Amino acid sequence: MQVVDVDDWFRVTDLGDGVTLIEEPFADDLVSANIWHVRGRERDLVIDAGLGVASLANALPWLFENDPMLILTHAHLDHMGGAYEFADVRVHDAERGDVLAPGPASLNTITEFEHLDIVDLLPDDGEVPEFLLKALPSQDFDMSSYSLSAVDSPTSVHDGDVIDIGDRRFRVLHLPGHTPGSIALHEADSGLLFTGDVIYEGQLLDTCSGSDRVAYRATMERLLSLDVTRVCAGHGRVLDELQMRAIARAYIESLAW
Repeated sequence: MQVVDVDDWFRVTDLGDGVTLIEEPFADDLVSANIWHVRGRERDLVIDAGLGVASLANALPWLFENDPMLILTHAHLDHMGGAYEFADVRVHDAERGDVLAPGPASLNTITEFEHLDIVDLLPDDGEVPEFLLKALPSQDFDMSSYSLSAVDSPTSVHDGDVIDIGDRRFRVLHLPGHTPGSIALHEADSGLLFTGDVIYEGQLLDTCSGSDRVAYRATMERLLSLDVTRVCAGHGRVLDELQMRAIARAYIESLAW
């Protein structure tokens, strides 16, 4: 398998308005989650932390220069893997235990997704990749020994909490369904919304351990009530308000059958 230098492991895109998208292009699409960076006057905000197979601090030292606060939208491996590198980690109370003491995690596709109907998540060719990486971050990286590192003393956040980074304020929205403690961050002034895996373009996963379709429906109804301009999702591209609303309505309608 190809070996990629750690400096090239992440792809960084400046989206303007102080927002940067960080991706792991060598992770399989199933776990290629978006990492978001928001520049603040007093400190920076980072939303989610990727798989943790390559060091964010080594590859992107600028990410840690302005006292970053890391918000985890939930505690799945592709969102919390690099959380251990941050001094200030915040997560909903319902996910805090999984961050303090992560359960088993695997980069073997079948092992990690055995609880899901993997066929529905496959690319058009229908082939199941053996591993969830397309390349290795170093020659000696052993995918079979992959595990999640615990975070010491993460701070709990709750619905309605305000994250203030000096010149920008984000409200925490507790949006369960994908997981019990899934959250989003909403900036009312700009209409910017960071959603993690609550909503994105593609099949939404509601059969994970801890998923709840009733709660997910209520979450979608809440999203429809928000004033939104841009949706920075946990996977895939940035969505606009119309696209978000279409996805939310389609999910609600799917549960009516």
